[in-house]
Amino acid sequence: MEMKQLKLKQSLQYKAQPEFLKQPTNIYAHESMDIVFECEVTGKPTPTVKWVKNGDMVIPSDYFKIVKEHNLQVLGLVKSDEGFYQCIAENDVGNAQAGAQLIILEHAPATSGPLPSAPRDVVASLVSTRFIKLTWRTPASDPHGDNLTYSVFYTKEGITRERIENTSHPGEMQVTIQNLMPATVYIFRVMAHNKHGSGESSAPLRVETQPEVQLPGPAPNIRAYATSPTSITVTWETPLSGNGEIQNYKLYYMEKGTDKEQDVDVSSHSHTINGLKKYTEYSFRVVAYNKHGPGVSTQDVAVQTLSDVPSAAPQNLSLEVRNSKSIMIHWQPPPLATQNGQITGYKIRYRKASRKSDVTETLVPGTQLSQLIEGLDRGTEYNFRVAALTVNGTGPATDWLSAETFESDLDETRVPEVPSSLHVRPLVTSIVVSWTPPENQNIVVRGYAIGYGIGSPHAQTIKVDYKQRYYTIENLDPSSHYVITLKAFNNVGEGIPLYESAVTRPHTDTSEVDLFVINAPYTPVPDPTPMMPPVGVQASILSHDTIRITWADNSLPKHQKITDSRYYTVRWKTNIPANTKYKNANATTLSYLVTGLKANTLYEFSVMVTKGRRSSTWSMTAHGTTFELVPTSPPKDVTVVSKEGKPRTIIVNWQPPSEANGKITGYIIYYSTDVNAEIHDWVIEPVVGNRLTHQIQELTLDTPYYFKIQARNSKGMGPMSDAVQFRTPKADSSDKMPNDQASGSAGKGSRLPDLGSDYKTPMSGSNSPHGSPTSPLDSNMLLVVIISVGVITIVVVVIIAIFCTRRTTSHQKKKRAACKSVNGSHKYKGNAKDVKPPDLWIHHERLELKPIDKSPDPNPIMTDTPIPRNSQDITPVDNSMDSNIHQRRNSYRGHESEDSMSTLAGRRGMRPKMMMPFDSQPPQPLNHHIHSMKTASIGTLGRSRPPMPVVVPSAPEVQETTRMLEDSESSYEPDELTKEMAHLEGLMKDLNAITTA
Repeated sequence: MEMKQLKLKQSLQYKAQPEFLKQPTNIYAHESMDIVFECEVTGKPTPTVKWVKNGDMVIPSDYFKIVKEHNLQVLGLVKSDEGFYQCIAENDVGNAQAGAQLIILEHAPATSGPLPSAPRDVVASLVSTRFIKLTWRTPASDPHGDNLTYSVFYTKEGITRERIENTSHPGEMQVTIQNLMPATVYIFRVMAHNKHGSGESSAPLRVETQPEVQLPGPAPNIRAYATSPTSITVTWETPLSGNGEIQNYKLYYMEKGTDKEQDVDVSSHSHTINGLKKYTEYSFRVVAYNKHGPGVSTQDVAVQTLSDVPSAAPQNLSLEVRNSKSIMIHWQPPPLATQNGQITGYKIRYRKASRKSDVTETLVPGTQLSQLIEGLDRGTEYNFRVAALTVNGTGPATDWLSAETFESDLDETRVPEVPSSLHVRPLVTSIVVSWTPPENQNIVVRGYAIGYGIGSPHAQTIKVDYKQRYYTIENLDPSSHYVITLKAFNNVGEGIPLYESAVTRPHTDTSEVDLFVINAPYTPVPDPTPMMPPVGVQASILSHDTIRITWADNSLPKHQKITDSRYYTVRWKTNIPANTKYKNANATTLSYLVTGLKANTLYEFSVMVTKGRRSSTWSMTAHGTTFELVPTSPPKDVTVVSKEGKPRTIIVNWQPPSEANGKITGYIIYYSTDVNAEIHDWVIEPVVGNRLTHQIQELTLDTPYYFKIQARNSKGMGPMSDAVQFRTPKADSSDKMPNDQASGSAGKGSRLPDLGSDYKTPMSGSNSPHGSPTSPLDSNMLLVVIISVGVITIVVVVIIAIFCTRRTTSHQKKKRAACKSVNGSHKYKGNAKDVKPPDLWIHHERLELKPIDKSPDPNPIMTDTPIPRNSQDITPVDNSMDSNIHQRRNSYRGHESEDSMSTLAGRRGMRPKMMMPFDSQPPQPLNHHIHSMKTASIGTLGRSRPPMPVVVPSAPEVQETTRMLEDSESSYEPDELTKEMAHLEGLMKDLNAITTA
């Protein structure tokens, strides 16, 4: 019995009829507004909800939507939407219902007072697939419009249900309409409101959204997690909006801080990327592909590979013997790329050089880069090495480095003694000071203090490290007497000073000044011979701010192992700016890692070695340029100006970023009318190269735009500049307003003027460059006239050419017969086609003289040869002369075959201008040898005639003289020549008349 009651209670606990947590309430609204009936229910099992209007079920559509599970949203109210709405919830236990009334209000009548006129110049400044941004100007009735609010009414073309979008604050003259459909035409109108009521509506504006290809949406639930120090696994799900079968996925990944994105094709919903860098952050994104192409990318997800032990040893290990029982160790962390995780500590191992098996370990925190090892034996050599640690373990250690403790402790209960010697070398504007330490080296010396000044050593004081043995005092006055003092100091105080004076050289003195020893009683020890400088200095570029310097020391054994207390000083500088000073650092190994450098900057490095009192000169310099880095500062001095005479065109000017960190390869200009818009909604204008100005055209008049600029180099994009606002100018006068309005609509938007239903908005491409439209009828008529004139002219020219060819052929036969009768004894070796007909198409107004190649004979022989009337009258000569003529002809014609010159019709289309080459020598008597010459006729409608052989006087060649004498018997009467010339002039007049017509 108790069990049955328990089961009954359990069953009753798991079922409950629907109950309303929030019931719909009455709503009063105006037409075109959007409203939402709220309805929140609970019950077990979960009830289903449906809506009923006036007893009829509400079917979801574009304007009636179920939002947030059970709420009913009605978009763009119309009068017929008024009624009684019920929310009905049902489950297996029971049902519940609640209702509310929607009442459409009439607009309140306007109060007495002027109402605003229609807003002007409504244009779509930005058109996308799912949103449109509208801008407009204030009504003509209220040019300032600071107190006006605006409402934008819009609807799909062919739909009477209008929706409304209001501006957010008075004076705002732009609205972005969201949640539109792609490739859909919408009709917009804008209405202004003042304190008296609503004004006139603007003319309808028709805008079509951009089409959207049916591509996959983003893959949901993308996740990435590290599986090892070198691998990451990425998973995702099928896109919700697939728009077709998903063919494959592309997984993109990129290391943080780089701009090189890699990708891999994947056919499943997960993939593991191997071979990644240890303890490095990567970003991942997925793009789905269908038959139309790539879809929408997912958001980037970032994940870091797991840590591992360091893969490199700490750097720049150095040892400093403090006293007879302690040695200070200094080091730097491993290179960042080799740390493979957070450095949690360092392990120091040391041992006596004589007992290598007895090793002592000491652990120090990861933030500590030095450690004092105490409790050592006097006068004993020790070996040291350091390794870095992460949570995964210990990385590789440095090489063993040796140092020997002092035999006895140095005394620091008193100040140091006077330095044993001081050397100076005065130059024009500097003095080189060098010295040796005090003779009593049992007293601790922490450093040296150098004082100098004109007449007194107390004007300036410089302190240097105890290891340093020379210093250059710079920026001195020429020909001046300076007093210099040198004192050794420790923690107790400064020791006894050593004084000297020196006179800097005059400007004109370039001779060397010998070194001299000051204060002889304190310098009984001669100056030690200098050491040889390091050789083979090399600079290895590691990153944008790190360079490794390596060198060799010829004073060391062949294995280059340092067994004494020598140390090296590395100095470096850059030449930009020119007055940059050197930076120095000491090292006890044959390499040093220089960090903190500037990106893409050339540095010079040199090294010197110091051992006790001996030092070398600086080595030969090595140079290295750090790698490029993405720009770390934005372009500066961004200005925007309007182009004169073109109010829709602006010019953006800027200056390169101050920290370009490499060669600038281009810029990207972002502009928008909304400064708060997401950056992917801004319009992009790329600028290639290092140009510092760019024009942007077709902007909307009297509209505020915001501009940002981003520089890029080979490593990626730099930061964006601050937004610069610029308002495009207003139209100059009222007569320009129609044109401004017509061309100001963006995308596919155009205004619908009251020109009838058959009117179509002209496309933007039909306007001339100056903004004036070109009539298609005028263009077609002009083309027809040009073609007709050209065809008629060509037909006429061809008819005349055929007539002249026939006439010339008959005349040629007569003359050839006459030549054969006169020169019967001459053997003609050519054939008929070698003799070319004359070309009578000579336009005197375009006659052009052009020299032909001269006779190669420097001493031409003159003969008495009369001038023939045409080329048919020339008595043929042997093949050598004929080939000579053809060679000269080809020098003008190019590589043209002989057959192409055989007829008049075959010689058309060669030259647009008549060419008449003459010999460039001075005029000669008529007793000349006959040369081949070509002419070209004036073409019609771009067609031209090729050159033809024409006789012209010139000097004969030597080998042709005999043949020319044989041909001298041919002569012609002057009246025949006059008739031919008159006939030629008549033809020319006819041709001019035809061309003019």
